[in-house]
Amino acid sequence: MGFIFLSVTSIGEKYYIVYLLLVVLDIVLAVFITNKSEPSSYKLTWLVTISIFPLLGGISYLFVKLSQRQPKLADSHYRTKARPMLVQDDDTAKALAETCPDAYNISRYVSDYGLYPVYRNNASEYYPLGEIQFEHLLAEMEKAEKFIFLEFFIITKGYMFDTISELLIRKAGEGVDVRLMYDGIGTGMLNSKKIFRRLEENGVQCKEFNPFRPMLSSVQNNRDHRKIVVIDGKTAFSGGTNLADEYINRIQRFGHWKDTGFMIRGRAVRNYTIMFLSLWEPLGDPENYEQFLPEVEDDEDAEGFIQPFSDSPLDDEPVGKSVYMELINNAREYVYITTPYLILDEEMTNALCFAAKKGVEVSIITPHIPDKWYVYMIAWNNYPDLLKRGVKIYEYTPGFIHAKTVIADGKTAAIGTINFDYRSFYLHFESAALLYDCPIIKDMKRDFEETRKKSQLITEEECKKQPFFRKIAGSILNMFAPLL
Repeated sequence: MGFIFLSVTSIGEKYYIVYLLLVVLDIVLAVFITNKSEPSSYKLTWLVTISIFPLLGGISYLFVKLSQRQPKLADSHYRTKARPMLVQDDDTAKALAETCPDAYNISRYVSDYGLYPVYRNNASEYYPLGEIQFEHLLAEMEKAEKFIFLEFFIITKGYMFDTISELLIRKAGEGVDVRLMYDGIGTGMLNSKKIFRRLEENGVQCKEFNPFRPMLSSVQNNRDHRKIVVIDGKTAFSGGTNLADEYINRIQRFGHWKDTGFMIRGRAVRNYTIMFLSLWEPLGDPENYEQFLPEVEDDEDAEGFIQPFSDSPLDDEPVGKSVYMELINNAREYVYITTPYLILDEEMTNALCFAAKKGVEVSIITPHIPDKWYVYMIAWNNYPDLLKRGVKIYEYTPGFIHAKTVIADGKTAAIGTINFDYRSFYLHFESAALLYDCPIIKDMKRDFEETRKKSQLITEEECKKQPFFRKIAGSILNMFAPLL
């Protein structure tokens, strides 16, 4: 916007003509935006921006819309190449419809539009803290014989990364195919390339997804926010934990860091393997996916159904948000939510409030010590409306909660990387797993209840007592929430 402003004002005596043309452009765009099929809060934000900044608003909107596609990030190759390898098994779908009839429709939606099928007879484990997940992750990677795929949004040098680096180098020396993909802003702007150079010199393939470039391109908004580890195509880890010491509480940045993760074994790992390769392949040479998709026997003792899925910002289908909405809308007894960021649009706010009005217990845990002050202000701006309608909000008193989970009635749950904010729903590459009637849902519920005991219940009275300046700041920031 600064670049555009300087360009327009430097025109000199032609300024008024340009200004008039920009006003006409703003009027045309206002009509166009009003009639587009986009979230109303997103449209309203742009209309407000155009009204307040007539010189910059319209051009900024055009710039964002015209530059948000990039061939290298396009997922068309996935739909033509990888999709045939992920065909929904009819017997599994039928069994899900019989066992969990209320969940069948959302599973079919994820399979049809998220393009990832559901599986049964997969073993799974839930980890209530990042440090517990880290211990199990190291143990499983030690067993790797063929390949290890790692994909993270944030990687920073420290105990966690150094420990994993030594293991990866050793495994690469044993002939294991080791690949590490990291985000160009989440990781690339925080680190020197030196920390990855040592890995590459010792046989570990490293690739940077969507590197930051100081150029005018809104494709920089499309970040790889996923956290995935796949081992031999038989075991997979995911959740909220990145490769940085705060995630395992080796250091403290915002008090105690509460994160969650999980491991699965079985055929459902295929989905995570495809997710990884679908972003890895555009960054290099063509891949033979089949060699990384081994036949895995079912675990007949494992109960329930698991459906790992990915959400792409390039297909105009907000799968992650739709999954969350369905879990909230279908809940009959309770919905338990943990999220570090509570930036809600009208649709999500209405869903949460309507569930509470129906008598469903809607409980949300957010951080007490935030990592982003402006997001915290927006969350507090959302609190009053939710509280008035019966939604219960807790703040994790010991520090920062980074977990992204939704539990509905103890029967269905989602766990992964998807936050309750615009970036996760519309801009980032995300991943999660839908769980149907799995034993680990009980573990997730138990952990939520224990976490809630350590959290502070927010009241309407506390919202009223917030400083006037903070209320005003939150209201202003909330106007631009979809663009933050």
